[in-house]
Amino acid sequence: MAKRIFTRLEFRMLALALLIAVVLSFASPYFLTRTNIFNILDQSVVIGLVSIGMTFVILTGGIDLSVGSVAGLTGIVLGLALQDYSIPVSIGIAVLAGAGIGLVSGILVAYFGLAAFVVTLGIMAIGRSLAYILSGQTAISGIPSSLSEIVYTSILGIPANVFFLGVMYLLAWLYLTYTKGGRTIYAIGSNKEAARAAGLNVLFYSVLPYVVSGAFAAVAITFSIAQILSADPLAGNLMELDAIAAVVIGGASLYGGRGSIIGTLIGVLIMVMIRNGLNLMGVSPFWQGSAIGTIIILALLIERLVSTRTSQ
Repeated sequence: MAKRIFTRLEFRMLALALLIAVVLSFASPYFLTRTNIFNILDQSVVIGLVSIGMTFVILTGGIDLSVGSVAGLTGIVLGLALQDYSIPVSIGIAVLAGAGIGLVSGILVAYFGLAAFVVTLGIMAIGRSLAYILSGQTAISGIPSSLSEIVYTSILGIPANVFFLGVMYLLAWLYLTYTKGGRTIYAIGSNKEAARAAGLNVLFYSVLPYVVSGAFAAVAITFSIAQILSADPLAGNLMELDAIAAVVIGGASLYGGRGSIIGTLIGVLIMVMIRNGLNLMGVSPFWQGSAIGTIIILALLIERLVSTRTSQ
């Protein structure tokens, strides 16, 4: 039993995260300071929220390349809504917009059978274009300063945005682990036809992950806007790369049916720690993209090798 627990992917990823933390603490004396640890947690919020939705999508065997542009577009929607409505109503409008875009993607993928890669790539282009059009090709300023309270308010001594991230991961874990819907999502990713033959609602639970992904993209950009009090049509650029990397590093299979929300959280922390450590060591931001791309490739290679060994 102990051996089985030790070989669980989440524990291996956690061990890797701890190893990276130790290495970076030697590389920079500032890495393990209290201030920097809170910086890491703070930097994990936006990509962490987007990665929740991406996990749902990837578990079904799909992919969502549109999350970055959806974040940018819904950020502009939020900025425009704040000019006429209260903060809660404006956030609700932005989240509904994100969920609505995800619904369109999900229907095209699940109902019409279009390739998720192509559909979300098209939505990515449309979303970025609409963000520019709605914003007048400029950032929207004049965001109410009270919006920053969702970031800088403390709950039980924890920054509100970090606390919210933890709650969302807990709820996502409970849903995927203990509900029929969560089990159905795994079943679809493992074998869609078998799930359909078992009487599961394949259509609904194939669409739902894209709705969740779009909604979380909107929530994520809300926290980003709350920090800088500005909505930029370029916001969320390449966010999909970070989200996919975090989910894959966390042990999810791009073929669907395998992965966990805990693994995704660890993947997010690994991504953020590496980026944070590179910044502390003075590594050029231009090299960070190379580092992330290499990590994705290595994660996929390791997944393939492990899967091959398991099947033998």
